[in-house]
Amino acid sequence: MTLEQAIANWDGKSASDIKEIYQRHCGTDSFTASLIKSLAPGDLQIGASWLLKHYLENNNTLDSDQLSAIYQSLSALGHWQARLHILQCIPMMPIGKPETKTVEGFLRSCLADSNKFIRAWAYNGFFELAMQYPEYRPETRQFFDMALRDEAPSVKARIRNIMQSSAYQKAFED
Repeated sequence: MTLEQAIANWDGKSASDIKEIYQRHCGTDSFTASLIKSLAPGDLQIGASWLLKHYLENNNTLDSDQLSAIYQSLSALGHWQARLHILQCIPMMPIGKPETKTVEGFLRSCLADSNKFIRAWAYNGFFELAMQYPEYRPETRQFFDMALRDEAPSVKARIRNIMQSSAYQKAFED
């Protein structure tokens, strides 16, 4: 069974089943290419984005072409869970200079999302963007200040965690 077939057969709920799919397919040469292809619009996005996140959380990396392909697919992510998984991957996926505007646009749209998890991780995405590209730091700081006044408590908690990090303090408190 191909990776795409396995994702299509997954019920979308079972953590043990998606982990089994990962174990069965993560060692194949086409694993990451298949995941990136599966981020295209369709029913495979949630499973593919979860598998990609799990892959990166297991200390695997992607090359610049793969990263570029993922960032170019952001506008195709239709399901909130797929968007959330990719937002959670951003700290593990360096943003190439050519992708900054695409990522910025995606993050801006996520800040306006009705889902507070999406918004919380979009703020985190802006932090990551600002860490790599200092020109985003003033606006990111403004976003954080506004969010600490207006956002849901869970979003505020995420931002406070970021602001307490040594990376934030080193980069933003100078």
